[in-house]
Amino acid sequence: MCNFCCNFVADFGLSYLRILLYSHIMKRKIAIIAGGDSSEHEVSLRSAAGLKTWISEAGYDVTIVILKAQDWHTEDGCSIDKNDFSFTRAGVKHTFDFAYITIHGTPGENGILQGYLDMIGLPYSCCGVLAAALTFNKYTCNHYLSYFGFHIANSIMLRAGQKWPNAQKIADTLGLPCFIKSNIGGSSFGCTKVKTVEDVYPAIERAFQEGNEVICEAFMQGTEVTCGVYKTNNKAVAFPITEVVTHNEFFDYNAKYKGEVDEITPARIPDAVRDKIQAETLRLYDIIGAQGIIRVDWIITGEKLNLLEVNTTPGMTPTSFIPQQVRAAGLDIKEVLTDIIENKFSN
Repeated sequence: MCNFCCNFVADFGLSYLRILLYSHIMKRKIAIIAGGDSSEHEVSLRSAAGLKTWISEAGYDVTIVILKAQDWHTEDGCSIDKNDFSFTRAGVKHTFDFAYITIHGTPGENGILQGYLDMIGLPYSCCGVLAAALTFNKYTCNHYLSYFGFHIANSIMLRAGQKWPNAQKIADTLGLPCFIKSNIGGSSFGCTKVKTVEDVYPAIERAFQEGNEVICEAFMQGTEVTCGVYKTNNKAVAFPITEVVTHNEFFDYNAKYKGEVDEITPARIPDAVRDKIQAETLRLYDIIGAQGIIRVDWIITGEKLNLLEVNTTPGMTPTSFIPQQVRAAGLDIKEVLTDIIENKFSN
């Protein structure tokens, strides 16, 4: 056979293998798991809609699965069989190859859902049980990370059924203003910036409406920024940092979801500070054993970098921080999500 023919056959064979591999990837059935049992249920559904568009455009077979207490169903109403996370439509049983978790709050952000998926052997997009449980508890997570040199705000933990400290003592310990919020909530539900002693107890009562633990936290003055990162088996990616300039007292629900904020990507910070934040975010990623995309919120106070919060299932609406940062990096969100999915099948 002539060299031309050999090369043609070799090239054709390689192309054919690529087509086979591409076709195999394209056939993966992805469940986007959304909803959940917290106040962030509707926020989660908006994230799911964004993810479905991008993952579908990447060529996957995508179904949104909505969880609410014991009611698990697909977006078109098919009940989920909890024995194997399958569903039946028109007499045909459908299973999934991968789950992309976008529940903000319980059971998708605190390790409960991850434990279930581990038991049935279905790979998923985010960190495992331990890292999820750790990061979901703001007080425990921040104090754990403080042992690794991360600077955190002074804080007090309150639990339902326990006697609360005197309001004046809370104010004296933390200073005013301070923040009072749910220890396990998100999207700033139940979060109050407290400026007077008289407002301490009402703020605690509001926060307890979101869960059975409340954290009272000292106010950290400075520039608020957030940094998204992810890792695969062969690379680490730190996205451009976003600076958060709220129009309100703090980065509350209206700022997050009703546009009452300026989100500046990349942040207006020195390159050295940018590099430090990205490096510290990646270091934190390894310490907690994260997987998939996480986002870490920071407060820059002069020369000091303060850890605010770790988000292991960050929002994924088209206007959320992570898609903004992906665009600012010149990356394609579809390729990033493909990275996350295919990394689980590359071991």
